[in-house]
Amino acid sequence: MSQNTVSRFQFLRSARGWVLPVVLLLVWEFMSRQSAEHSYAFASISQIFHGLVEIISTGELQQGITASVQRALLGLLIGGSVGFVVGAIMSSWRVADVLIGPLYHMLRQVPLMGLVPLFSLWLGNGDPSKLTVVCLSAFYPLVLATYESLHQVEGKYREVGDVYKLGKWRTFYKILLPAALPNIFTGISFALAFAWLATIGSEILFAAGAGLGNIMMNAQAASRMDILIILTALIGLLGFLMNFFINRAGRYLFRWRNLR
Repeated sequence: MSQNTVSRFQFLRSARGWVLPVVLLLVWEFMSRQSAEHSYAFASISQIFHGLVEIISTGELQQGITASVQRALLGLLIGGSVGFVVGAIMSSWRVADVLIGPLYHMLRQVPLMGLVPLFSLWLGNGDPSKLTVVCLSAFYPLVLATYESLHQVEGKYREVGDVYKLGKWRTFYKILLPAALPNIFTGISFALAFAWLATIGSEILFAAGAGLGNIMMNAQAASRMDILIILTALIGLLGFLMNFFINRAGRYLFRWRNLR
């Protein structure tokens, strides 16, 4: 098989992933041209493009992206950090597990959006309520991931600490935590996904302030289907990119696992 044939074959394989998106775009454009009702429900590609230019030129899109991404990452940092600490304490201290565990497992069954009325009454409809929702969305998976990851560390690692008489804290810091970190990092990727979903959801429910969710509510009120489509696609793209980068960071940080 010649080199040109191999190159064409590889190109066709890589292009297969674009077949479905192209087909969907063609079907979408076809539906937008059928009637006035269809043109409202399926904004044409040209309308979507002009809407994108409009929302970029006003600076509203850039401001919304910045606000939403910052809110998601800050919520992940705060909620994830607290979740890691709580999960580590519950895993290492039996009394804390008994005292905190039942309350944690009860509260995490309550949908976050069901707590919105409480947060609205306590904190108002501004950024504090939004950030609280995002922090909790990152807190729950990090507690569980940290707790389970530390519990799943093999007993032989714990025995090493006993042999070297490291003590409880040094055994945790030098042995248990490094062994559990890859699985905890997987929990961080889940926490990021939940934080991003909670960010958009909280911005829709708490309409005050900047954010992509707030822009979506304004577009709905103005019957701007083109803007809604742009924002929906953008939210999915930003979530994909954040997940992609955190997975790449995890592969780099824990590349030593492939050397075993």
